[in-house]
Amino acid sequence: QVQLAESGGGLVQAGGSLRLSCAASGRTFSTYAMGWFRQAPGREREFVGSISWSGGSTRYADFVKGRFTISRNNAKNTVYLQMNSLKAEDTAVYYCAAVFGRTNPTARADDFDYWGQGTQVTVSS
Repeated sequence: QVQLAESGGGLVQAGGSLRLSCAASGRTFSTYAMGWFRQAPGREREFVGSISWSGGSTRYADFVKGRFTISRNNAKNTVYLQMNSLKAEDTAVYYCAAVFGRTNPTARADDFDYWGQGTQVTVSS
């Protein structure tokens, strides 16, 4: 079992930045690929970005490329989502997720085994 806890959400003005963190506990963190998803009110959950177990490979949704960066620190059992140039449409609950034993990042929510509770990000225009 893996437990995931997101933090770092909040209210920010458009054009601002936030860094989300996801702390993992349980099984060896370095054996998990990690991902970030988001869900806005009235919309389906959507992929934001993911990172391989080693941190050497990442993939992003087109709408965040160049603005968001995902990274991880395996020594701290933490994955991060740096969000820059935020827009009002980035407002959502952001979730981190983990999948065991997968070396390459994936964009499919169904591939992930564990999910955090989410952290709210609100961008005011």
